[in-house]
Amino acid sequence: MVLPVAASAQDRAALGPALDSFIEKAMDRLEVVPGLSIAVVDAQGRVHSAGFGVADVESAEPVTPDTPFYIASSTKSFTALALAAMDRRGELDLDAPLSSWSGGSPVPVELAASASLSDLLSHQSGLTSDPIAFRVAFSGEWTPDELWRLTAETRANADAPHGWFQYTNAGYNLATVLVERRWGRDWRTLVEGEVLAPLGMTATTAHIDALRSAGTSIAIGHFGGLTGPTQRSGLQKSDTTMQSAGGLMSTANDLALWLEAQLTDGVVDGRRVFPEGLIASTHVSRVEQVGRSGPYTRHGYGLGWHLGRYGDDRMIHHFGGFSGSRAHVSFMPARRLGVAVLINEDLLAGDLADLAANYVYDWFAATPDLESVYDARIDALVAQRDQRRAGVISGREDRARRPRTLSLPDEAYTGVYISALGTLSVRTSTDGLELSIGALRAVAENFTLPESVRVELIPWQGMPAQFEVSEGLPVAVTLAGYRFVRQ
Repeated sequence: MVLPVAASAQDRAALGPALDSFIEKAMDRLEVVPGLSIAVVDAQGRVHSAGFGVADVESAEPVTPDTPFYIASSTKSFTALALAAMDRRGELDLDAPLSSWSGGSPVPVELAASASLSDLLSHQSGLTSDPIAFRVAFSGEWTPDELWRLTAETRANADAPHGWFQYTNAGYNLATVLVERRWGRDWRTLVEGEVLAPLGMTATTAHIDALRSAGTSIAIGHFGGLTGPTQRSGLQKSDTTMQSAGGLMSTANDLALWLEAQLTDGVVDGRRVFPEGLIASTHVSRVEQVGRSGPYTRHGYGLGWHLGRYGDDRMIHHFGGFSGSRAHVSFMPARRLGVAVLINEDLLAGDLADLAANYVYDWFAATPDLESVYDARIDALVAQRDQRRAGVISGREDRARRPRTLSLPDEAYTGVYISALGTLSVRTSTDGLELSIGALRAVAENFTLPESVRVELIPWQGMPAQFEVSEGLPVAVTLAGYRFVRQ
């Protein structure tokens, strides 16, 4: 089928009612998704935007196309474009070794000489920097000077050497820590000045605390209830955990501007915002990958963008997810069509974000029997919801049957333990042992290793914490591959 480069006027006008009806039907049948916001864009600009449901089950404030949602890893394309703009002006060289400009950096010399900013931004640097990535995205336990010192913890990635694709947050975090020290601009200032302000994305920000202080209605991350109603996630973002690999709040209407710029190589509403070729340069593959995400195949990664396909169509995209929030941002260059979907549930039915986007692409492709096809896909998503719910409940029941492997009373393990990941506090509570690192906090469950417990410091991501006991006293605990020493 030969597709037009832009939707016809009739198609553009007809999409909204059909799309709204589909989303309302899907949300009604899934039952667990509090709210969703969507924007559809073609080369002429915004085709349709809408909001559905509520931003927060407790406040019941309605979602609109101007409700800010956390877009998580969809932030990466903004950070990468900001650095690409500096490269275009000759202020930095994306392809130069880190060692050529990050003088005095604690990064081991041989590693700084082996990788560039381009490598870090395209996930092929061969480096890891877990302490920085953990602190800025999860615990919030950091200062700029501390992050600079922690660049010394950069290590070679044995699982993915230089030139091999492995998706992580660490590359973006390391890149922006080094850039901030060299050029004096933190990633927030950089993205705002290079991308958000020029595009007029006034509702997009890394400062979530300011939104709350101003009383702005923001979408809260939620998890579909296992035995009851959908509830707020216990882990929400703050300024200290908004970071260059995942740290923007945005709206459907703002993302419409972003997508228009992607489709037109930087022209928005007839105005050239970015130099010709700048945005297009971020769509060029820097490294091969072989993978898929749901119905989408992936064959490469550019600067902040996955390159792949949906069916026969080339689709450039970046998704994001964190603790009850889910974002889908994608566009098809040949069809001059893009979609952004923001959703505030991501345990049982976060895939609705992809389904809504696919409906748009298939609607404009004139897919036969579209409504019947998508009724069946909603049925499949409902079945997946039930399967996931049953799996989570079964897992909890299985873990509840585990015997205790700690040899000492709970009180013996309490105290403060320190590693490069941060400060781990262990205390007793009415529910049992509680472990916390900065903003992260979890009650321990029994685990299978000697002297161990299982904790979900990050919701639904359980990990073992194994204590080291010497002469009848705990002296250390290993968590996430790091040894925390008792103080």
